[in-house]
Amino acid sequence: MPSNSAAWLLEAKAHPFQVQEAPTWKPETDEILVKNHAVAINPVDGSIQEKAWWPLDYPTILGQDIAGEVIEVGSNITRFKPGDRVLGHAVGLTSKRNQESAFQAYTILQTNMASHIPDDIPYESAAVLPLGLSTAACGLFQQEFLNLQHPTEPRAQPTGKTLLVWGGASSVGSNAIQLAVAAGYEVYTTASPKNFTYVKTLGASQVFDYNSATITDELVAALKGKQLAGALDCIGFSATPLTADVILRSEGAKLISTVKPGFQAPEGLTAKFIFGTSLKDNEVGKAIYEDFLPGALEAKTFVPAPEALVAGSGLESIQGAVDIQANGVSARKVVVLL
Repeated sequence: MPSNSAAWLLEAKAHPFQVQEAPTWKPETDEILVKNHAVAINPVDGSIQEKAWWPLDYPTILGQDIAGEVIEVGSNITRFKPGDRVLGHAVGLTSKRNQESAFQAYTILQTNMASHIPDDIPYESAAVLPLGLSTAACGLFQQEFLNLQHPTEPRAQPTGKTLLVWGGASSVGSNAIQLAVAAGYEVYTTASPKNFTYVKTLGASQVFDYNSATITDELVAALKGKQLAGALDCIGFSATPLTADVILRSEGAKLISTVKPGFQAPEGLTAKFIFGTSLKDNEVGKAIYEDFLPGALEAKTFVPAPEALVAGSGLESIQGAVDIQANGVSARKVVVLL
């Protein structure tokens, strides 16, 4: 196998990343080694680089979203073989193993966090999925969160319940809408008006302008007579109190899964912070990456979203891509080709 290289953070708060040699990794039991063809950028990457709030041993490698080609498989692997096209959620941030991080030429993936991708889906499109998909799945399906029934392909029969997704055009929201619809739930969502059509193409039945001064009243009126399955807040901060107001004034589950910690829920409501990697340790990881996603991608009932914004080629482009993401993007996800 050719030698490996990575975009390293040599010390806390270092800028820019330094492209240097990295070890040649070897997959262990229930692991695959992937040659990365595309990696995507998430807000957490720039946040950790700038503020060093996550406990890491430096030098270190960041990144969680990859798409590429299987090079080698570890023992006990029957689902994958060399040459397979895959996407996967690299879990180096939590495992503290650099081989499981994305910003390098070759990455180790756990098999329950990897999915085959069809030949007609470009690597740059596939790479937008993993962390957004995982975070949405954690908030929707884990037992201690909304505990919704799992998505299926073909889609599940309607449950008669409605899910509120706040921030449907975000990376997490784009995946949450599709997952919930595949699980049999009607989805109401919020977005800016320029993204109304986009979130409806993903399966949302109704969409509301989250900048409206009367947004909570509009949602409560629209949800009258509906049975809520709960809410997934994909924005956090000021959005969570608005979501809470809607949930408290509507019928159904009084639970919000939110991507930002620290919200103190009022009496009668529970708000839980989503840690988007936790599904690797429970049944939801397999349910999404093995049982659902490969078939849904093949059937075109689940599409990579949001759209990839290619910000360069090569590991040298990682820093520029992280900076672009930090400046803000809408209904897009920043990707680097390798």
